[in-house]
Amino acid sequence: MDTNEDVGLEERLKSALWLSIGKIVDEETIKLGMNATPQFIGALTELVWVQIGMALVTLVGARTQNAAYAMTYSGALEIVANGRYPTETASQDLECFAKHAGRSTINVSDVMMLARRNEGLESILRAYVDRQREQEKED
Repeated sequence: MDTNEDVGLEERLKSALWLSIGKIVDEETIKLGMNATPQFIGALTELVWVQIGMALVTLVGARTQNAAYAMTYSGALEIVANGRYPTETASQDLECFAKHAGRSTINVSDVMMLARRNEGLESILRAYVDRQREQEKED
């Protein structure tokens, strides 16, 4: 495959992933009586895309003798090679928030701090936390 074909395949795969994730998010938001923004779906798609890439690279590492297998998803390899891991950044941020507060354990306040720039995500998380706290009081 040449570079143009790789890019076209990658775009089609990512579009299919976006569509699938969008359908799942729609189903879940209907159940919860909430809305999800296209930005949320896009961010979730990027997160899943990177996770798929990292899982593939892990598999490739276990099968280094098969060079063709390593190239089945060149975009994942590039993402990993460039060190662009949104999940790694998020985990580092969470760890820093906890350390700044003098704790060695990440808690809900750290996650809420991480979500503060995404109003939709923050409101969903806040509603979930509030429901959990109400359930704990009832028990």
